[in-house]
Amino acid sequence: MPSQLNPASGFEKLRRIESSKVFQGAVITIIILSALTIGAKTYDLPPLVEKSLIVMDNAITLFFLLEILFRFGVCANKKRFLFDGWNLFDTLVVIGSLIPLDNSEAVLLGRLLRVFRVLRLVSVVPELRFLINSLLKAIPRMGYIALLMFIIFYIYAAMGSMFFASVDEELWGDVAIAMLTLFRVATFEDWTDVMYATMEQYPLSWVFYITFIFLTAFVFLNMMIGAILEVMSEEQNAKQAQKAHDERDEIARQLQAVQVQLAELTKQISEKR
Repeated sequence: MPSQLNPASGFEKLRRIESSKVFQGAVITIIILSALTIGAKTYDLPPLVEKSLIVMDNAITLFFLLEILFRFGVCANKKRFLFDGWNLFDTLVVIGSLIPLDNSEAVLLGRLLRVFRVLRLVSVVPELRFLINSLLKAIPRMGYIALLMFIIFYIYAAMGSMFFASVDEELWGDVAIAMLTLFRVATFEDWTDVMYATMEQYPLSWVFYITFIFLTAFVFLNMMIGAILEVMSEEQNAKQAQKAHDERDEIARQLQAVQVQLAELTKQISEKR
């Protein structure tokens, strides 16, 4: 019996190591070191430093390879390991990092995937992963807000092109150019220059800009933030509910184990009598 329990206990120890704060901290440290290495390569450095960075980059790539293999090894359901989006992302980035940089045809892809290694910080830190998941789930709601914003942009661009084309052809010549101008206004990039130029010919044109800014910068922006916050609140509630459910299941399993032990103890006592 002890020999049968050893593999399971060893597997549990490995799983505890994989989920420990020390292991996660080591992975985060290596990811940050990888980011610093990528940034350092953009500068003109002495040959010795460049060689050191190459050695360090290879060591980091080897570490990530061993780390993903270790995570795969301790995964309880290995067949569904890659069905997790974060595991798939990490695996693709690690495999892509193995592309040799001395291959001229793949050098750009290899460098690009090495840059994406910084994004692994999101998959390692649970709080960042929670934010990204909430943002992705909020995209459908944000899409409708973006569609409504596009309609408002188009209406104002059409009006701006009809009224202000004679003022400045480069800014209001057609609907497409007018939408770019309105994007400049919405981001407050020297928008007053655009407004004052049209006010010389149309003194009341300030109403056009003020209403547009009110709709885009205040109403739609707050609607976007509200959609994201609503999804985050739903995700947080679902996470807490799942945690409470897991705790209840664990308590139920413990009670069941106690009941089994009590039944065995009662049976042993009855047999002795």
